[in-house]
Amino acid sequence: MQPDLSTLDTFLDDHGADGYLVYADAEDSTQRYLSGFDAPDPFLTLYDGDVHLLVSSLEYGRAKKAERPATVARHADYDHMAKVEEHGFEEGTDRVFTDFLADHGVESVVTPEDFPLATADGLRDLGVSVEAEREGVVDDIRAVKTDEEVDHVKEAQKANERAMARAEELIGEATVETGTDAGSGVLVHEGEVLTSERVTREIEMELLRHGCALDETIVACGADAADPHDRGSGPLRADESIIVDIFPRDKETKYFADMTRTFVKGEPNDTVAEWYDLTQEAKEAAFDALEPGATGKDVHDAVCDVYEAAGWPTLRSDETTETGFIHSTGHGVGLDIHEGPSLSPRGDELKPGHVVTIEPGLYDPEFGGVRIEDIAVVTEDGYENFTDYPEELVVE
Repeated sequence: MQPDLSTLDTFLDDHGADGYLVYADAEDSTQRYLSGFDAPDPFLTLYDGDVHLLVSSLEYGRAKKAERPATVARHADYDHMAKVEEHGFEEGTDRVFTDFLADHGVESVVTPEDFPLATADGLRDLGVSVEAEREGVVDDIRAVKTDEEVDHVKEAQKANERAMARAEELIGEATVETGTDAGSGVLVHEGEVLTSERVTREIEMELLRHGCALDETIVACGADAADPHDRGSGPLRADESIIVDIFPRDKETKYFADMTRTFVKGEPNDTVAEWYDLTQEAKEAAFDALEPGATGKDVHDAVCDVYEAAGWPTLRSDETTETGFIHSTGHGVGLDIHEGPSLSPRGDELKPGHVVTIEPGLYDPEFGGVRIEDIAVVTEDGYENFTDYPEELVVE
């Protein structure tokens, strides 16, 4: 994939900078996006209209095979060991960096705001102008996905849906038993108490079978589900809402997907049942508002309108509320699980290629929580929802 970096070219011209400089490993999404190279240790990427890499000797062979870089150099090409012996490791490395920049005629650079301070100071001490940008220029470029990137998210979402099906299967197959050590009303599967941890393990194993992995997920029951970011723990119980939120990353492409469903094994109470219907309505309202030219705020407001009309608080109606709709409507998804654009009170204009989640929900520790989340891409004439998973509150 060759991203369109013309906006970055204009940004550098406007700022009078010779290049854009990143120093990080490939877990940093800006680094991976610009360099097109995957390495576990920090390396230097310079963009000056072309991409130039400076890597260790260990990564040199692989880096030369990467499609994106116009040039690849290694520390040894700039007498790294001799410079370290003369100046110490930190200054010696800084001198290698400045020689690399000088080779490309670069005297001034703009960096991401999280560029290492010590490295920036070292470059400045050696005469390079370094300015950190806080405008998110690369983030804005990354937010508009190419067709190839959208396909990467779609593939991750297919694996996500298989993992969600496995979680729902476990809950559906469970029986409700009383008198266990965990107390009454717990779910039991194949003779063992069904816990959040066990469902999470099954989710992880299913994702691995389909080329994806995750660091963590949410399987939260009852009062745990009332906290949108509580990962959940302990036994799952009958008649209580169980929020399952899975956000896997494809191990090859590094692109994420995201989806949430809420399940009840048994009979949901009247409040949870009402919340579920309202949340489906709120999600539909959000999708009705999702189109190019609309703003993330427009989509968020559509959700708030539904909840507030039904008498439930939102952060828009009461910024101090701890119950009701207590988060934004959605976020961008790509190389990061949370990236631009934002579907929130600060959400800006939506453009074709923006991949976003729609995830309204209601929460109260007295009743638990309900959240439903789909993932979609904004298109030229609206959107494409590429979530293909049913919404059923009660699991039989």
